[in-house]
Amino acid sequence: MLRGRWIGMLLLCLLVAGVFAWLGQWQLERAIDTDPPPPGITEEVQPLADVLQPAEYLPEPLVGQRVETSGAWVPGDFLIVSGRFNDDVEGYWVTGQLRVEERTSIAVAIGWAPDLASAEAAVDELDAAADGSEVAVSGRIISDEGPRVPPRSDPAELSRMSPAALLSVWHDIDELEVFRPYLASTTASNGLADIASPAPAEISPVNWLNVFYAAEWAIFAGFAFYLWYRLAKDAWEREVEEFEDAATESADPAAV
Repeated sequence: MLRGRWIGMLLLCLLVAGVFAWLGQWQLERAIDTDPPPPGITEEVQPLADVLQPAEYLPEPLVGQRVETSGAWVPGDFLIVSGRFNDDVEGYWVTGQLRVEERTSIAVAIGWAPDLASAEAAVDELDAAADGSEVAVSGRIISDEGPRVPPRSDPAELSRMSPAALLSVWHDIDELEVFRPYLASTTASNGLADIASPAPAEISPVNWLNVFYAAEWAIFAGFAFYLWYRLAKDAWEREVEEFEDAATESADPAAV
């Protein structure tokens, strides 16, 4: 094991193990949030503009953050989203385009209805009342659910709360900036029920997936040393066996 090639391989293993150890430390540093958000921070109502800007993705610590904003409803853009549950009861959401600035909008889930007829009646009332006056809205900011291919039976049906999907059927969208998440209003209107929106669970400051990756790198580093030891030992045992065979043959003339 003290021969030059094995010492060289040991140095190589040390280098590889050092890289693995550095990667493990890097993963471990990112596994523990040293500055987690204070408990209950999502329940402090903040202005929407202070939390998020249009076209930005919603960071995980801000999912469910309570915000407030104001704007004007855009007539004709009150749409119904199916497959919405309120306290385990399936129903519908009535949604709208809230124009918070001249060319900036956010999708708002206004309220819940137990059946399609009630949702359609609420849409009619909202359309009739959308006269361009400013309204205040507060609720929780939620990440886009992503669009889904509509069922063949009704291609116009919306079953996901996705601002991207809603944008495709909204009016007056030229050069319009849109928030990627949507706002789930905490107070319904026009005969709709309040949307059940409990506070999000507190985020653990430890990312266990990163901890697992860090442990993997430590195992890889140990395996590099084991591999060197196994190869060197096998070579040494083979040389000892060859030496013993040669000694046996030289001591036994009959074997020649």
